[in-house]
Amino acid sequence: MTEQGPPCPPPLASSRRDPAGGPSADLATPPGEQEAPRPPAHWEADIIAADGGTVHLRPICPEDADGLTGLMERSSDQTRYLRFFGPMKRLSDRDLHRFTHVDHSDRVAFVVLLGDQLIAVGRYDRLPGTTDAEIAFLVEDAHQGRGLGSVLLEHLAAAARERGITRFVAEVLAQNARMVRVFLDAGYHASRSYEDGVVHLTFPIALTDDSLAVSHEREQRSESRSIARLLTPSSVAVVGASNDEGKVGNAVLRNLLEYGFDGPVYPVNPNVRHVRGVPAFASIEAIPDDVDLAVVAVPADEVAGVVESCRRKRVRGLVVISGGFGESGPAGRDAERRLVAAARASGMRVVGPNCLGIVNTDPAVRLDASLAPQVPGRGRVGFFAQSGALGVALLERARSRNIGLSSFVSAGNRADVSGNDLLQYWATDPGTEVVLLHLESFGNPRKFARLARSVARTKPVVAVKSGRHGGLAPGLAGTSVAVPEQSVAALFTSAGVIRVDTVAQLFEVGMLAAHQPLPDGDRVAVVGNSTALGVLVADAVLDQGLALAHEAPVDIGTGGSPEEFRAALQSAVDDDGVDAVVAVFLPPLVRTPPEEYGRALREVSVGSAKPVVATFLSAEGFLPELTLPDAAGMPARGSVPSYATPERAVIALARVTEYARWRQRPVGTVPELPDVDEERARAIVQGALADSPAGRPLTDDEALALLGAYGIPLLGTRVVTDAEQAVAAADAVGYPVVLKSTAPWLRHRTDLGGVRLDLADAAAVRAAYAAIPAGDPVIVQEMAAPGVATVVEVVDDPSFGALVSFGVGGVATDLLGDRAYRTLPLTDLDAAELVRAPRAWPLLDGWRGAEPVDVAALEDLLLRVARLADDLPEVLGLDLTPVIVGPANPWHGGRSLVVAGGTARVGPPTARVEPGARRMRDLY
Repeated sequence: MTEQGPPCPPPLASSRRDPAGGPSADLATPPGEQEAPRPPAHWEADIIAADGGTVHLRPICPEDADGLTGLMERSSDQTRYLRFFGPMKRLSDRDLHRFTHVDHSDRVAFVVLLGDQLIAVGRYDRLPGTTDAEIAFLVEDAHQGRGLGSVLLEHLAAAARERGITRFVAEVLAQNARMVRVFLDAGYHASRSYEDGVVHLTFPIALTDDSLAVSHEREQRSESRSIARLLTPSSVAVVGASNDEGKVGNAVLRNLLEYGFDGPVYPVNPNVRHVRGVPAFASIEAIPDDVDLAVVAVPADEVAGVVESCRRKRVRGLVVISGGFGESGPAGRDAERRLVAAARASGMRVVGPNCLGIVNTDPAVRLDASLAPQVPGRGRVGFFAQSGALGVALLERARSRNIGLSSFVSAGNRADVSGNDLLQYWATDPGTEVVLLHLESFGNPRKFARLARSVARTKPVVAVKSGRHGGLAPGLAGTSVAVPEQSVAALFTSAGVIRVDTVAQLFEVGMLAAHQPLPDGDRVAVVGNSTALGVLVADAVLDQGLALAHEAPVDIGTGGSPEEFRAALQSAVDDDGVDAVVAVFLPPLVRTPPEEYGRALREVSVGSAKPVVATFLSAEGFLPELTLPDAAGMPARGSVPSYATPERAVIALARVTEYARWRQRPVGTVPELPDVDEERARAIVQGALADSPAGRPLTDDEALALLGAYGIPLLGTRVVTDAEQAVAAADAVGYPVVLKSTAPWLRHRTDLGGVRLDLADAAAVRAAYAAIPAGDPVIVQEMAAPGVATVVEVVDDPSFGALVSFGVGGVATDLLGDRAYRTLPLTDLDAAELVRAPRAWPLLDGWRGAEPVDVAALEDLLLRVARLADDLPEVLGLDLTPVIVGPANPWHGGRSLVVAGGTARVGPPTARVEPGARRMRDLY
């Protein structure tokens, strides 16, 4: 649970006294009175306000009496009048007791804290005998306009839904326009009436697409502003600044000064008067002016004191470069949690600890609060890296290739600020056109998927994920979750993230995405002055799944002139049958300077609406002759990226082409499905959990009923326990039949005798039953007509949620792991892609003259399975094996697809929970 802000002491421990000096009679606990109820732990949360500052929200408790009194005293007459409909100066002891003593069910209240000061309160009271509740707020004048009323409304609505309340009602004075807007702009569908100067509002509080969209939009604005506060400070203090060239504090201060930060920089060191010629201060509180950002470079055991000083100084953000926290073990993780809790309680976000720092290349800011010896110039690429140590090498790699950055953040242990926060910032940052991510872990994978999908619709997101074959780094263990590789792949695919395998590819794809247009298709023309290299490029094009626009590469020969090179390139660019161009140039055997060929290549690219990539002199990055410089001398759009080898150029082009295809496709819809009985399915799941709360596999009968409730086509099936029952079942479903053992190790194993096929009569059924190893019930099932066996699964990832898996059945595909995965919810387009994703897809599409199967039926099945998993998060696993699919023309009773076997497992839901109110990631 998050530990932020002053927690409530044990219930009924208030020290408030009556005017006579003794304990208030209203507040005294009568003898034998039971202890006040405690609210659920998940009702407590850290929140980012609309201005980017942080606050803490938790349920009210009796010990908040003094805080509530202080809030009343600091509020203006106008604010109190609008809340209480009268000139109330202070609350009576009786009212104060009633407001602070709630049952956390019919009467719920939340308070918002900044440090130890209570700055807002919101509450609901159930109307007797109804599922309606009246709601009201009070926000301190100094904190109005920060979106606290909207946050309180979201959290009160979430709590009310848990308690069975379906509607909120509110009475608001007509002149309180701001509060009326809080209700009307929340995305709920409110009805209102007006009488005697009072607006009466009523609205259902069930989550809707509109209310979720409003919440996500507000979340994006607030989280973006919280990062902007870090990247655009007006002043910076370096705590731990030193004259010792070997100290971290010296390097940070040097970089800030040399990069030309547009604001005052304050060294903090109690032992010296100047650091690098700049007057030093003994503490951050001794600085006479405001401080927006503090860069902390002191030993770990001193950081807590620095954070407290920053709280008193009202610093807006921290970059903690100091190590010795989560990466050092359990004690360090505990110190890290306390560090972030203290910072958030005081309104501050934290980058780090154990990080490289942050950079903003905006000429109006020029912030280099990092340890990097040199940083790249101004560009359009936002770059996030978790590792502090690796961050230096990554920045140097970008600088050496002349890749400009808009901003850079190294999160280190990522105790607070994460890649999700940066995605929120870059989503609307006009200076960022491409996002590069070096990820070691995920703090909130589900949120990452949502944010990345949104950003990728307008800006390429390129990611390299390390740790594919190992666990989490020690410094990330307390703030991250381990996500299996199959889930990472499905997440990136569904979100449109351009996944690369190496750091080198991260920059190679980034160069192309930031400086060249996206291709409209996959047809590639190859132009060069070397036949051998042209053939290599053509091979690479086909290896990467792209198409050659022409039968052979265009070769101007080693003696070709710059004019011939230009003409060949221009012809390729002008060709309607070409979507992208790969240019290959090696030093010619004549004396013509290579710069003339480079200028020809650049000039053709500048006028092209198609991407052009090159292997020019085997150099990497942006060569001067291939660069169209902007006002700062950095590569502008139209500059041609050069790659060391043609294969690397083509790999980058293939990744960008795949992304362009994803972006061009419609978003897709989650279709309505006929023949779905969610309530019947829910009753089956709840019945199983009623007798096994920890979860269990469903019986065969339960599994069949569950699948039937979602309209999943099943073969006629009976479960029997002796030979005569098997014969009777076969007579009922109709010959020929199949017998299958229900033993997990036998149920799909024809080679071990667990499955007996094509039984034509009673004698064959009796013989087959006797041959199946005894001890478990046996399934009798009608024999499916010929078709292709496929496998559909729901796989539950506790850190992320459900994945739907599809593959062609068979030992070979099982051995090769030929399965494709997609995340929920599944759209119609997702289902179509999922069916075609396995490498064995040709077996379904008419391989070697076979009739293609009914792909539409497979897509419908995937949509039904995905709907089941989305509706019922208690279904932790579902395995449909085999799913037999035949040609689209009707067979076997008019069905082209049948499910011949299925198992399911239920248990308490893991990551697939209803979206809740806005909150920061909990501290572990």
